Amino acid sequence: MTTLLYSFRRCPYAMRARLALLYAAGPQVALREVVLRDKPDAFLRASPSGTVPCLVLPDRVIDESLDIMVWAFGSSDPLGLSTMPPQGWAWIERCDGPFKYDLDRTKYSSRYPDLDATVSRDRAAAFLQDLNDQIGTFILDRPSLTDLAIAPFVRQFAFIDKPWFDAQSWPQLQHWLNRFLTSDGFASIMGKYPPWADAGQSQPFPPKDPAGRTNAPPLW
Repeated sequence: MTTLLYSFRRCPYAMRARLALLYAAGPQVALREVVLRDKPDAFLRASPSGTVPCLVLPDRVIDESLDIMVWAFGSSDPLGLSTMPPQGWAWIERCDGPFKYDLDRTKYSSRYPDLDATVSRDRAAAFLQDLNDQIGTFILDRPSLTDLAIAPFVRQFAFIDKPWFDAQSWPQLQHWLNRFLTSDGFASIMGKYPPWADAGQSQPFPPKDPAGRTNAPPLW
């Protein structure tokens, strides 16, 4: 059985899973782009949560993005990205917990009429200030899984109001994000694929280079 990845191009959780599969440079998977408002029956049967990303292996299903990252780098990690101190996981926990909570209440403020979106934005900004102060070239002393896990969510927040984000005094964070957005790795994971429907054709991922290899590009 081919390993399947149910994904959605713009979902930050799915982005981090695709980044891990790309930088692990292991065997290709069969990517199925899901339209979230019209989820295919095969996807709903496979995913216990009905959310992307969902990795379907011959012997099990992984439907948590961080678990997919750990699985990918457990199979192959040519850049040593998963070798990092506990501090890296602590940053990811802050991103996935309080920061994502406030990101959602800033981006989707109409869903939370009883909350002040400005307060949510300010709390999210406090995390980003801490992240700016932490970043040298990368979040830790060297490129790591932490960068891959957090960058899609910083991107999502930044594009809520890009002029506002760019006007903040976060030079290290802004440079780090811009390097991510202009990297070969980001371009590779953001290719557009036709929506997959039941009995449709999956797309091989990650894409191969002209020599037919799935090499990990340099981290931004």
